[in-house]
Amino acid sequence: MKQNKPHSSQINRRQFLRSTTGATLFIGISGMLPTFLACRDSKEVAEQLQKHKLTPWVQLNEDGEITILNPAAEMGQGSMTSLPAIFAEEMDASWANVRVEFSPQESAIYGSEGWGNNGKIMLSAGSRVTKGYYPIMRKAGAQARYILMLNAAEQWQVPLEMLTTEEGYVLHKEDKRKISYGALVPTLKIPESLPEFTEAQFKDPSTYRLIGKDLPRKEIPQKVDGSAQFTMDIAMEDMVFAVLERGKRHGAKPSLQNESAITSLPGILKVVTLEYAIGILASSLEQALEAKRQLQINWEPSLASGFNSQEIYEDYEKMLDEKEAGRVLTEIGTVATAFKKAANLYEADFKNDYIYHAQMEPLNAIVKVSADLQNAEVWVGSQQGFDSKLGVPQILGIPPENVNIHLQYLGGGFGRRSMTDFVTECALMAKEIPARPVKLMWTREDDIRYGAFRPLTLQRLKAATDTNGNITAFSHFVVGDGGNLVASGIKNEHYNIPNQYAEWREANHGIRLKHWRAVGHGPNKFAIECMLDEVAQGQKIDPLELRRKLMVNAPNALATLEKVAGMANWFGPRKSGRGRGVAFLERSGTLSSGICEISLDQATGKIRVHHFWSAHDAGIIIQPDNVIAQIEGGILMGIGSVLTEQITIVNGEVQQSNFNDYQMLRMEDIPDSVETALIPSTGSPQGVGESGTPLVACAIANAFLDLTGKKLRHLPFLPQRVKEVLNT
Repeated sequence: MKQNKPHSSQINRRQFLRSTTGATLFIGISGMLPTFLACRDSKEVAEQLQKHKLTPWVQLNEDGEITILNPAAEMGQGSMTSLPAIFAEEMDASWANVRVEFSPQESAIYGSEGWGNNGKIMLSAGSRVTKGYYPIMRKAGAQARYILMLNAAEQWQVPLEMLTTEEGYVLHKEDKRKISYGALVPTLKIPESLPEFTEAQFKDPSTYRLIGKDLPRKEIPQKVDGSAQFTMDIAMEDMVFAVLERGKRHGAKPSLQNESAITSLPGILKVVTLEYAIGILASSLEQALEAKRQLQINWEPSLASGFNSQEIYEDYEKMLDEKEAGRVLTEIGTVATAFKKAANLYEADFKNDYIYHAQMEPLNAIVKVSADLQNAEVWVGSQQGFDSKLGVPQILGIPPENVNIHLQYLGGGFGRRSMTDFVTECALMAKEIPARPVKLMWTREDDIRYGAFRPLTLQRLKAATDTNGNITAFSHFVVGDGGNLVASGIKNEHYNIPNQYAEWREANHGIRLKHWRAVGHGPNKFAIECMLDEVAQGQKIDPLELRRKLMVNAPNALATLEKVAGMANWFGPRKSGRGRGVAFLERSGTLSSGICEISLDQATGKIRVHHFWSAHDAGIIIQPDNVIAQIEGGILMGIGSVLTEQITIVNGEVQQSNFNDYQMLRMEDIPDSVETALIPSTGSPQGVGESGTPLVACAIANAFLDLTGKKLRHLPFLPQRVKEVLNT
């Protein structure tokens, strides 16, 4: 472990203002109006900051160096490059001169618009980072460029219309004079008002130098040479280590039987009892883990007691047979009437088991609470959340402004690190030993057994066709816990089906649940797209042709389907012993079509994915190579979740404990090729981090149907399940 002295990779307000010759661009909280202030005196700047209630987004120095603040988490998705690139594009900055730092975690200032009535939030989830911050960073960058041009015009005594910019310089169009941005800093003046930019006043995409180009990512050199700091790396003087024993049954209350024996062990500082866990504070991690192994705990029953995940589907089927309606999610036309008039009806149930996030870096956080319990500092790799202070103020009973979050890099999230449980646990433990930094560690076993899983669901779908084979009605019932965790992705907005109905019926077993990459799209699109192929099989229609007909009113969706069909040579000759399946979906605004090719070992039941092609319309692409990497990484993650990953629960207890019994995708199972195409678009950027993953289950199942004529309807497609389907 690195013995680093604690430091934050974000810059605090005092550090940001510390300057003698530079200038800082402050973006107004209201209206995003930028103002340049001469930074010859940091006290003067601080007074101006307080007077105008402004906050910095970017700092410009006389040497031309530009520091842009990134308000999003960086977990490998490239936010440290994509968001600054948007700003720098409109500012017309030289990318070589751009540095990037994390912004303070203050959602009122640095947040983007959230979902519903949540207001501004700092949440790197739902593929919303680039999509959410695109208009903010674009406008701020354009306004910065305007101010620089205005100052150059005054200095040269020429009309503003005679000026333009190019890579960190203001240029005079006629006499070819130019001045660097940094050279304007000493005499920079601020206009009393700024114009409201319209779409026409932003840069023409044909002139982009950064957006749409493969830029070197700003954080990659640090990750390569090992200097990138994750919370796991941080070692502080006088640090205390904390671990928790949470048991195997979610929500069970513990009763410690040998506390005196535990407290007498070497290095043990304190034992803390929580509602659902026993916590240990120790001088070293090794001492804490040894004490944890020796805990003797009686666990009370919980809501999860008696729950068996593989047996619950029978109860869910009974719930679907009941006449009492659940929550209606979609209602278009009259499904019941269309079913009565149908020439053909198709009905099927689809199931999916719990799966775990399996992020690379185990959960961990550091919290230091002040001696008077009135202030706290937090070091954490987090996907942030609806509360930018991650729940710490509520846990400690202190004002949010007294909590300083030092955001670090994080080794994978996939939705799990948008939970704040590991942060608030650390705060509770740190409260027990004030004035000392406390580092809380979750082991892999902790995270699997007390994980927060993608929900288990049962889905019942029914489709009707007329005498011409057209789908006239489609109904979709889902049973499971988690609200939008099971309901997202259930709409069919790009398919021309005149009568549609979807409904959710709630079940609750006390199992911890959380967003998993693409949320409900994975199970729901699996069921929907497989149902379409079953209809195509029954109607003796090519499944891709069926989707072509359904997309008659959705040309952008159809374009992705046509593109991927060409990539895979769908209508060309097929290799013997191979099956192909197609799927389409929309996730976070991105339209995606995918085709996979598989083979099958009928003796073992093992499915092998050989090729996966996909095409996506994601609006303007900020970083093409990075977008492709995100999509292809999502596809590989999807293959693992579909073929090998499974959480099972018996009598309320999670049966898996580590990667020996929670099987991840192995190198030998990686496809021979994964090919991705991005459809050119001028629309606003859409989310791409979750677009590839939910394509996989339906494409594999449809390829299996193509190869064998048999239907896979229960995720994951474990070899034993595949063999059972083959034998039916």
